[in-house]
Amino acid sequence: MNIVIERIETATPELAAFLLAHHRDMDGTAPPESQHALPLTGLLAPGVRLFAVVEDGHPIATGALATIDEQHEELKSMRTDPTQRGRGLATAMLSFLQADAVARGIRRISLETGSQEFFLPARALYARAGFVECAPFGGYLPDPHSTFMTLSLEGTGGEPRGERAR
Repeated sequence: MNIVIERIETATPELAAFLLAHHRDMDGTAPPESQHALPLTGLLAPGVRLFAVVEDGHPIATGALATIDEQHEELKSMRTDPTQRGRGLATAMLSFLQADAVARGIRRISLETGSQEFFLPARALYARAGFVECAPFGGYLPDPHSTFMTLSLEGTGGEPRGERAR
């Protein structure tokens, strides 16, 4: 299977609908103050790199990297259309985002995801990729509804590997 991932720099109605579905998927998983998914305008803001797998003009998977500091970025808006799950799109997107970060000299990627059972598949995906649980980072505060994870991109040959943040 050939998965093509492209950078997204402008809004489309299809992308807006896809991301609205992402937000709806998470409704009820945590109180509003514990939900940290960016709206489309936030994903298209300076300092954020949004990517998508698009088939027949419709996004079927997304992922983004948002700048925390010069060498640290946050993984945002990882989503695969529920009808497309099982095709390896999330794994491909995560690998692509890691390679993009490594190529730009980023040394760490961190993420916040839900601690509820709904998010178990996402946490398992991140753990398989080498992410490990960590303390809140950036502007986050401790929250029982959140799980924080990080991945060091430092290593021999620039290969991503998991390591606790110091």
